[in-house]
Amino acid sequence: MAILPQETVRKKRDGGTLTGEEIKAFIAGFEGEKVTEGQVAALAMAVFFNGMSRTETVALTEAMRDSGDVLDWSDIDRPVVDKHSTGGVGDNVSLMLAPIVAACGGAVPMISGRGLGHTGGTLDKMESIPGYSVTPDNATFRRTVREVGCAVIGQTGRLAPADKRFYGIRDVTATVESIPLITASILSKKLAAGLQGLVLDVKSGTGAFMAKEEDARALAKSLVEVANGAGLKTSALLTDMNEALASAAGNAVEVRNAVDFLTGKRQDPRLLDVTLALSAEMLALAQLAPDSAAGRKAAEDALASGKAAEIFGRMVTALGGPVDFVERMDAYLEPSPVIVPVKARAAGTVAAVDTRGLGLAVVALGGGRTRPQDPVDHAVGLTDLVGLGMKLGAGDPLCLVHARSEAAAEEAARMVEAAYSLGEGAVNVGPAVIDRFG
Repeated sequence: MAILPQETVRKKRDGGTLTGEEIKAFIAGFEGEKVTEGQVAALAMAVFFNGMSRTETVALTEAMRDSGDVLDWSDIDRPVVDKHSTGGVGDNVSLMLAPIVAACGGAVPMISGRGLGHTGGTLDKMESIPGYSVTPDNATFRRTVREVGCAVIGQTGRLAPADKRFYGIRDVTATVESIPLITASILSKKLAAGLQGLVLDVKSGTGAFMAKEEDARALAKSLVEVANGAGLKTSALLTDMNEALASAAGNAVEVRNAVDFLTGKRQDPRLLDVTLALSAEMLALAQLAPDSAAGRKAAEDALASGKAAEIFGRMVTALGGPVDFVERMDAYLEPSPVIVPVKARAAGTVAAVDTRGLGLAVVALGGGRTRPQDPVDHAVGLTDLVGLGMKLGAGDPLCLVHARSEAAAEEAARMVEAAYSLGEGAVNVGPAVIDRFG
């Protein structure tokens, strides 16, 4: 007997617990649009208000995973692991983390997304590199992971397609902020990627999707429990986003920051801490290190030896970028025509940062998007961002604005100035890594 989608909606509307069969039938109805947009919206709203049990969320995650292809990496003689971040400002960790873990023996098929709103997207950053393809054919993707050890690309249309439809409807029906639905959305794609281990970077703070720490903790706990319930070894770190993670925010400027990080030219302290902590978790999960302490040491060695930088360069070349990108990145990354400092109006110590405001300044410059179809200017952004607790004199720079025009630079400068609060006395700056789950 067929399970009617409206009955599934009714049951969840009334606070009932859906069976795995009901959830599977509802998601299966996405194909051929047997389940209407209105029914999807109604279920999303019912879940938003009534929630889902862990068992229901696991079933939803698995049903969305099974709506398309599930990758098989059995032909690769390495543990297959990945990382997912809930997004932030100046979060270019993926660009360093993938080659670090690959240098230590892991395989990292990193399927990433684009920026939306104030958060930057890994794919937009990688597309700053001339020739680099974020949509390679499957053979090139698999060959790069097998031969290089990592590949940072975009989601194919056949990976968890039900999630794409579900998310699109949630986005326009004010039902995005539901922990069970966020959990299923993130994990369905990661499960479809055929991973053996996953580490999650859940952000909390003024630049995070989950600004309140209690909400971020609830999301981290949900993600870890559901992923492990679906058979994927997973842990999560709760990390701070009360200031930009890197000292750069944008696309090409974050790629430059990442290459400087990998080659040892410049490593922002908080960025280094988060990158090494996530690398350590991944290496321990993949059993490439006995514990996270040994994993951190291995990651440090991969950086110091130059092996991680070499692998990043090989990945860029394998996916269509220049063969000498790491050595000559300034010849390839487009510079912005206007670079101006944003000066502090008075002396003081950086007491607070509206990190979301910094992200929106990048968007205003053209370095982000407010709609998925918007073009992105890869050259623009912010660099040399000062962090919490920094002492400044009057006229000292808060950052440098990289803009396409003087007018755009002036508008971004006003937004940056408004994002910084200066005060007197010492400022208590918390750790970059707040907690661990799993």
